[in-house]
Amino acid sequence: LFNGTNFDGLTFCMRNDADPMQVWEVTNGVIHCNGSAIGYFRTKQSYSNYVVTVEWRFRKVTPKANNTGVLVHMQLPDKVWPMCVQNQGKSGRQGDLFVMAGAECKEHLALGKDANTPVPLRGVSNENPVGQWDTNVTVCAGNDVKAIINGKLLNEITECTVSFGFVGIQSEGADFEIRKMFLEPIITADPYTSVLMVLP
Repeated sequence: LFNGTNFDGLTFCMRNDADPMQVWEVTNGVIHCNGSAIGYFRTKQSYSNYVVTVEWRFRKVTPKANNTGVLVHMQLPDKVWPMCVQNQGKSGRQGDLFVMAGAECKEHLALGKDANTPVPLRGVSNENPVGQWDTNVTVCAGNDVKAIINGKLLNEITECTVSFGFVGIQSEGADFEIRKMFLEPIITADPYTSVLMVLP
């Protein structure tokens, strides 16, 4: 999803029409987000049945400048924030799963909480110290979403009301870098359930 050179294949949505190029840049094969404006970039193509892997790290963490996230099954229209599922990227909370802007799942409904309350990660954080690279994996199989942080399964939600869409990364105050971001299809017995969907 990131070619190591530029933002080809990606598009931006920033709050208050902020200039994304003042927030995001590619330098020496790495995406840098300074977190100065709220928003996201996302793929121009929509996917179903896939695994997204993001290798990223915080350059530094300060209060209220420690947050990002991997957005999957993103729906149109673009806005801050769209209907989607978020694999939390906040320092210390990677693996929390949010259902956003009207999306739902069985586990969140059971909590009886609002959309600002995630389905919490199970057990303790598996993140590396700030400044070291973390591998955040989101497995999207049908209506099931799993969060795997540095090789450890930390969360799973089921019966999600969204099962396809765009894939994106949040800018939400943090100063962080991404060195790899790639997607792998989940191959199923039915060839029509693992598809790349190109939307206008």
